Amino acid sequence: MAMSKEDAVKRARTDLAKRLGIPESEVKEDGVEPADFPDMALGAPVDDEMSGQMISSGHRIRLSAGGKSHEYRASRDQLRLYNFNGSNFRV
Repeated sequence: MAMSKEDAVKRARTDLAKRLGIPESEVKEDGVEPADFPDMALGAPVDDEMSGQMISSGHRIRLSAGGKSHEYRASRDQLRLYNFNGSNFRV
C-alpha cells in the first residue's frame, strides 16, 4: 500500500517521539520537501543492506525536538530515519 506524504510525516513524528521518549506534541515539523535520493535505500542504508542503484524520488522530512534536528526520508513504499545517533533506521 502506497504511503502519502501526510502518512509519512505522521509516522515520522510518532517514531521520533517514541525514540526520544517524549509526547508527540513536543515534536515540531520544520519542513517537508520533495527530494531525489541516490538509491532505493533513499541514501540511508541500514547495516549490510544492498539496494538498487537508481534515483528514487520521495520527501525529506525535517523534524525537531529537544533542540535537535532530525531527518526522515520517505518514498511511497518506505520511511527511513537518517543519521540518528550515527545510524540509519528503517521505520
